[in-house]
Amino acid sequence: MLKGIGQLGDMAKIMKQAQEMQGRMAEIQGRLEAIEVTGESGAGLVKATATAKGVVRALSIDPSLFKPEDREVVEDLIVAAIQDAQARGEAAAKEEMGRLTEGLDLPPGMKLPF
Repeated sequence: MLKGIGQLGDMAKIMKQAQEMQGRMAEIQGRLEAIEVTGESGAGLVKATATAKGVVRALSIDPSLFKPEDREVVEDLIVAAIQDAQARGEAAAKEEMGRLTEGLDLPPGMKLPF
């Protein structure tokens, strides 16, 4: 008579686990924003500093690669171009995820991927 009740309990357990996972993912995302790494190319002539989430924070170019008086402008332009590309990529990813989840009846605040 009440055969389906066990399945409801399983679904509630799955939903609780999904919410817990979503909370942990949010925590991890916050930590990734705080971690900074530096990449190098050209035997250290060019260095880029970014967060673990891929947000470029700084760029350093050795002056031997161009006129020293142009250095800061070139560095700022490169960082701005990278950040613009990242923002456009993030917007495209959100749009795609929106299409993917369009027909799903997800609980408020639940985002995919978890």
